[in-house]
Amino acid sequence: MSTTDQLRPSSAGKPPAVVQTFELTCRFGAVTAVDSVSLSIEAGEIFGLIGPNGAGKSTLIKMLTTLLPPTSGGAVVAGFDLATHPADIRRHIGYVPQLLSADGELTGYENLLLSYRLYLLPHAERDTRIAAALAMMGLSDVRDRLVRNYSGGMIRRLEIAQSTLHRPAIIFMDEPTEGLDPTGRHAVWKHIRDLRRELGTAVVVTTHYMDEADQLCDRVSLISAGRIQTVGTPAELKALIGPDATLDDVFEKLTGATIATEGEYGEVRQTRRAAREHT
Repeated sequence: MSTTDQLRPSSAGKPPAVVQTFELTCRFGAVTAVDSVSLSIEAGEIFGLIGPNGAGKSTLIKMLTTLLPPTSGGAVVAGFDLATHPADIRRHIGYVPQLLSADGELTGYENLLLSYRLYLLPHAERDTRIAAALAMMGLSDVRDRLVRNYSGGMIRRLEIAQSTLHRPAIIFMDEPTEGLDPTGRHAVWKHIRDLRRELGTAVVVTTHYMDEADQLCDRVSLISAGRIQTVGTPAELKALIGPDATLDDVFEKLTGATIATEGEYGEVRQTRRAAREHT
């Protein structure tokens, strides 16, 4: 039996997890960035990965999105084996990276049109799908505005819209609210919840914001030094520390670290580039 065969649930009538990993590991020379990670993410849930800078969050996301080959271990993503069917995985996932991906010299509509063509989606459904994606993210009124004139929150919502055009089973978001002010962050939270409700899509997010993980995520995994320290609902994790504990308390207790903590197009690009270089 293969590694990924072992990952598939055996309980009769229980749907398979949308992501399952088995001792997934990534090394860069002598450095182990992700160390034997085994976890399961359910269909339709919002799953958070929290941890200090350099913990391995982004590396794990890059492996699950086929951007980085694992050193060892295995995974099944959207029902496909990571090692043998990476192209099928890419067709069934969405990815919103840390680094700015929207083109500031194009309009919101033009960015979505480009993404639609890259996904090789049916021409007959183009206008309907793009209009629906714009409406879901609250961007219909600015579809013809150049993205370099968008706020940071609007840019993020556009990037999320780009990742949903092909109606993926799961979307990976790497620091989706990095560099946004509180208003922008809450707007992105709302649209992530809408995405799950309207499309039934599972969402995996990495974040440094404990309030974000607490309010947004169904379950949270705390990762430190490349290893999963604990997984549970925010309430379950807080209960590990005490009745009045916060997720910040959980983070500090289990990792011994503290969280290191708006703008327009240029500022967002600079903030995300800096975040990427230090993650």
